[in-house]
Formats: sequence, structure tokens, C-alpha cells
Amino acid sequence: MGGLRKVAAAFVVPGPSGVAIRTRLRHLADEDETVLRLVGGHLGALAGRDLRTRCAAGLEHDTYAWAARKRVLTTESSSRWAGSVTKTTHDQWALARRSQAAHIQRLEAGVHMIRQRLSLRVGEPGTGRTPGGYRSRREWHAKSRRLRVLEDRLERERADRQAGRVHVARGSKKLLNTRHHLEEAGLSEDMWRRRWEASRRFLQADGESGKRYGNETIRVTTDGEVSIKLPAPLAHLANAPHGRYVLMSQVVFHHRGQEWADRITVNRAVAYSIHEDVERGRWYLTASWQIPPVRTVPMAQARAGGLTAVDMNADHLAAWRLDVHGNPIGDPRRFDFELTGTNQDRDAQIRHALIRLLHFAERHGLTIAIEDLDFQQEKTREKNGGRKRFRKLISSMPVARLRARLLAMAAELGITVVAVDPAYTSKWGAKHWQQPLTSKNRKPTRHDAAAVAIGRRALGHPIRRRTAPPRTHQSDGCGHRTVQARPGTPGREETRPRIPGPRTRSVRAGHGEKAGAQRAQHRSGHTAEHASWQQDSLPLSL
Repeated sequence: MGGLRKVAAAFVVPGPSGVAIRTRLRHLADEDETVLRLVGGHLGALAGRDLRTRCAAGLEHDTYAWAARKRVLTTESSSRWAGSVTKTTHDQWALARRSQAAHIQRLEAGVHMIRQRLSLRVGEPGTGRTPGGYRSRREWHAKSRRLRVLEDRLERERADRQAGRVHVARGSKKLLNTRHHLEEAGLSEDMWRRRWEASRRFLQADGESGKRYGNETIRVTTDGEVSIKLPAPLAHLANAPHGRYVLMSQVVFHHRGQEWADRITVNRAVAYSIHEDVERGRWYLTASWQIPPVRTVPMAQARAGGLTAVDMNADHLAAWRLDVHGNPIGDPRRFDFELTGTNQDRDAQIRHALIRLLHFAERHGLTIAIEDLDFQQEKTREKNGGRKRFRKLISSMPVARLRARLLAMAAELGITVVAVDPAYTSKWGAKHWQQPLTSKNRKPTRHDAAAVAIGRRALGHPIRRRTAPPRTHQSDGCGHRTVQARPGTPGREETRPRIPGPRTRSVRAGHGEKAGAQRAQHRSGHTAEHASWQQDSLPLSL
């Protein structure tokens, strides 16, 4: 047991802090699309220049430099557009710094792992959590060369971080690299150019509480009318007073529409962004706002009514309902999804699986228990270089997306989510629960047993089932079950209720329906002498 890592305590996961809803801009005129492209292109060019200025400043940037950047942009747009651009630039730079730190950590882990494996003899086996030596001299030589490459990268990244240098590609680095592989991507140069320009446009504005409809830059009225404050160089395109352009499209938010309407009616801040889907030839409007943090319930309240434990896998969610004592109830449930097709198709599959899980939990008034998974260290090629199928399996699991979707959807239904440490749940669940829960009509999988382990950890119970007492201390003719009631459970010493139907074991003298009356006499050899091993059909605890 000395090699096992410490298991962290379970905790109630806080709910989301913001809301984003999207709708389509229908029936746009050609003039509307032209204006949107001109405004987005102009502001996108300003955003690119501002990002270059911010990256050049590095760690020397301060509030005075921020104000200077905003003044420069205000002359070519407006004060509100300049505020949105500089804030977005600041967020991009901060995200790049966080990504840079994470990249350095991954490089350090890779260098450490290769050095450790190179120090071992070729073919030396590893332990449960540490890989052994490389399988052949050829692999050892290849990894020694890769070690030099990673060390050079690590040195370069550390120098960049110390100097405050970051590398950001507006429009995504992936799309930028696609320009050199158009045939493989199935794109023409014109199609790629349209995608590149669409991804680099800037059409987003933060909201302001107290202003009309919560946003002065991109305004959406309660009737669905959308208008944009034009930048100063494009003010001649205005078709409404005060330099505004009103689109012909009338928008309707079907999801959370009433909540959105309530906010803009009282002039509370709502942020908007407009983007073009080049593949579909459509324009979309996204509205977002902050919500007060949801007050999490105490852990004792979350455990009060039992829960549904969920084991996340690459193609399904394995769930099992547990009572408050940690006993599995009913049969395991499986919610399948497929991760094929486009990104939208995969997202829809995940939502469909989660909504079925949430409806099941809501129907029975249950909390949901999940693992606090993070596969960043497990899917590195340095640790599992020869296990390509395992690396592919781990990388394909949409852990972050499942977790984010689950929290957002559970908050809407008022369902509490409890996260537990994922250490050893699959191994111990299969060891202690898979075989005992197997019956003639039920064949639980390893994932089902892992769900039971997750649920017991969320309820505060040990995963291991209680050990049976010595055979000489077992009641009912050495047929004592492993499942036992808690010492403080009311009625645990009372007479068992008689259940009609065939008996599964014989009843000896002194153990029938009058056993409760006989118990009071404290006869020698009576079962009361072994009170610590008594059980009944009341709620059980393993």
C-alpha cells in the first residue's frame, strides 16, 4: 500500500458562471452581408495591429500602455469598439501565456520520462505506474535523438517565456497550415481564402449595464431588430441616425429567449458577436452574459438521497444508481454516443447522451457523481510511445467537453454534480464489484463496476466490500452475507420479516419468527452473543 497515491476528497462541482445562446441571422440582404464583411474586415485589421503591439510590449506592458493602445484605435473606430478590441487582445495574450506555461510543463515531463527510460537497461520491465526500459537498441537510439530535440525546444520556450514573447495566429494556426495542404484538405485556394478572412474578422462587442438594451455597439431590441454602430471610416454606410446600420434580419432566441428578453428590458449588459459560417453560407449572432454563481449544496445534502455514478468512456457513459448506503440498485445503465462526423455531429451526440442521463437522475431525484479526469499526462507519446491504440483511445475521449456540457445542463435542471478522485476506480471496481454483481441475468462490465466504485467514493464509503466474519461466527448456518447493516441502524436487531415463497435456506430451532422473543432471555450460545455480526433486510451498508 506504500506505493498508492493519496486519494483526494470528493467535492460538489460549482455551476457555470456565464450563458451563451446563438441564433441565425436570416433573410440578410446582399447589402447587409457586404456591410458586415467591411466592418468585420476593418476591425479585424485593427485587432491584428493591436495584437502585434501588445505582443511586442511583452512583460513591460501596463495600464498606461493599454490606454495608449485604446486611444490609437479610437481614432479609427470608436471608443467602444476600441475597448472591445483591446480587451480581446489582452485575453488572447493571457491565454497564449497560459498555453505557453502548459507547453513547457509537457516538455519537461517528456524530457524527464525519456531520461528515466534511457537510464534503464533495454527490455527492463516497468512497474505499475512507471514504464520500463525501451524494447530495443533501435528504439533507445531513436529516443536519445528525440531527447535532444525536446531539450532544444524546452530551452527555446523557456527563453521566450522569460522574455515575455508569445506566438499567436489570428484565425487559428491549424487553418494557417492548411494553406500548404489544400489538396489533402479538399479545399480550393478561393475557399481557403474565404475561411481565412472570415476567421480573422472582428465583430464582437461587450455589453454595458445601464445603456439602452445593454449594448450600445451591437444593439438587439426586444423586437429582434439588430443594428451596428459603424466605425468612423465607414460611417457613410449608415442607414439609420447616429451612424448606425440596421440589418433587415429579425432575430429570435428560442433557447433562453425569455431570460435574454428580461435582461435587455431592464438594460442589463449583454455581449454580442457576429460570425459567418462559410461552408453553409450563413451568418450567426451569439449573445452572452454573466450569471451569479450558483450556490453549491453541502456534501451531506448531495448524498442524502443516493446518487447516480457515471464512468466516462470513449463511446458511452456507464451509470449505476446507488442508495445512500452505497448499495447498487437495479441494473446498470448505458448511454451510448458516437464521435464520428463533423464537430457539430459529435457535439450533438454528447448532448443527446447527457440529456438521457440527466433525465434519469431528475426522474429519481438523484445527484450525479463523476470522475475529475485529466488525461494530459497519460496520453503523452513519451510515456506510452509504443501503445498507439491506447494513446488514440485516451485522446479521443472528450473529457473536457463532457464535463462542461454536463455542468451547464445539470445546472439548468437543478441537479447537483459531485466530482471524485479517479485513482484506482476501474481497478478496484473490477476487483471488488464485478464478480459479486454478476448473476444469471446480469453481466456487468468493468465500466459498470467502475461506476459503483465512483459512487461509493462520492458517498464517502470505501470502495472495498466489507469482509465476511470468521466462519465460526457466521449465523444462519454459515450462510451469513457479506452485506451488513451499520451498527447504529435502527431496528438492526429486530426480528426479520417473514417473506412468503420458497426459502433459500433452512431455519433451525431458535431462529424462526419467535427468535426475537427468545433473544431477550440472553441464552447461552444465542445469536445475541454475536451482535456485531447481526444483519436484517433494512438498508444495508457495505
